[in-house]
Amino acid sequence: MKIVGMFWYVLPVLLLAVAVTAQTPQVRVTVYNNNLALVHETRQMDLPKPAGVCSYRDVAAYIDPTSVHFKSVSNAAAVRVLEQNFEYDLVSPEKILQRYIDQNVRLIPKQGAPVEGKLLSAGGNIVVQNADNSLRIMNNSEIVSTDLPKLPEGLITRPTLVWQVQNSGPASQLVEVSYLTSGMSWHAEYVGVLDANDQNMDLTAWVSIDNNCGATYQDAKLLLVAGDVHRAAPPVNIMRKGVQMEMMAAAPDFEEKEFFEYHLYTLTRTATLKNNQQKQVELFPAARTPVIKEYTYDGARQQKKVNVTITFKNKKEAGLGIALPAGKVRLYKPEGEAQVLVGEDAIDHTPRDEEVRLKVGDAFDIVGERQQVSYRQVGDRASEEKVKITLRNHKDVAISVIVVEHFGGDWKITESTLQHKKKDANTAEWRVPVAANGEANVEYTVFRTW
Repeated sequence: MKIVGMFWYVLPVLLLAVAVTAQTPQVRVTVYNNNLALVHETRQMDLPKPAGVCSYRDVAAYIDPTSVHFKSVSNAAAVRVLEQNFEYDLVSPEKILQRYIDQNVRLIPKQGAPVEGKLLSAGGNIVVQNADNSLRIMNNSEIVSTDLPKLPEGLITRPTLVWQVQNSGPASQLVEVSYLTSGMSWHAEYVGVLDANDQNMDLTAWVSIDNNCGATYQDAKLLLVAGDVHRAAPPVNIMRKGVQMEMMAAAPDFEEKEFFEYHLYTLTRTATLKNNQQKQVELFPAARTPVIKEYTYDGARQQKKVNVTITFKNKKEAGLGIALPAGKVRLYKPEGEAQVLVGEDAIDHTPRDEEVRLKVGDAFDIVGERQQVSYRQVGDRASEEKVKITLRNHKDVAISVIVVEHFGGDWKITESTLQHKKKDANTAEWRVPVAANGEANVEYTVFRTW
């Protein structure tokens, strides 16, 4: 079933409403990581004098109306907003028919003559009372179209802010409006390409902006905030269900700077953010940085698996030195004329001069084994344990494996076949060289009290 014959007769939201003039607004959109955006628009509007109602259309469907800020740029003292309403009861065939209950309608069926009468029900089947009080029940699938004289009051075609204003200034004024909306977020994506010897990496960063807020922003100035912004409560879903860098050789598209306790990335050109669109923009061009590939064996947690990690410094001297927003890093390595994915990991927000460690995966040709050789209780609150770690390298090159062991309470390594490093209060590390196609062992004895 379809409804025809009334869209040319769309009424304004309120009979006294004054619409926004048809001029392209200037828009600035600031997007946060946590499903939040701040929209700031400047428009030329016709405001009623000395008082009346005006509508501000094309706002986000998921706007938080309590966050709206209105200001007249032309004459701030002359305009006062007395009342605000957010209208979001959008047009649909079902809602239109519901508004015509107990009114006369004209239905055009697939077969037979048109049916005219009082509409009694529009849920599922259509029930019409004829002039002689007899009833006609029709399935929606039987109806080709429904002719109605006009759009019922209270229904609108797009989300709208409606203001009751007082205006002692001119009718046409430049106004600023800002508001918060959910349904929009951004995240970073990194692509790293390792060289043949796993000693350097070309790192490129992209940002992905997801716009599902229900509005399109044309030629907007785009700002991205990286950091964890505290909010008093989760973003309010207003709509009902169903509404729908100096060190780089090339100049980056984004300018980055510190802002309060966060980092702000500003796109140096305008961008159009369409509703229900994911846009990707390069954060910075490819930068080459040295990396270190390491093998780590944590036998108490992973039994035989040996982890492969890639580590690099986020320093200007190492080719980077820009605050890296949180995101996923995908690592590739050339193979012939193509590139092969070798692993991926996520990083948190990383300041300049900090180290980034990426877990790439588990080594195929390196195997670890952890064995408890002996254990004895020494008194009520002490023990002594002897452990043997075996590493087998099936690669054709010699490697070095970091062995990690965890301890609780107060502990001390009393004997060890290799020198160890106390990483923190609960962790000890050994760096164990393993020959090509060879095997290496490390044995230690730990004394613990608690």
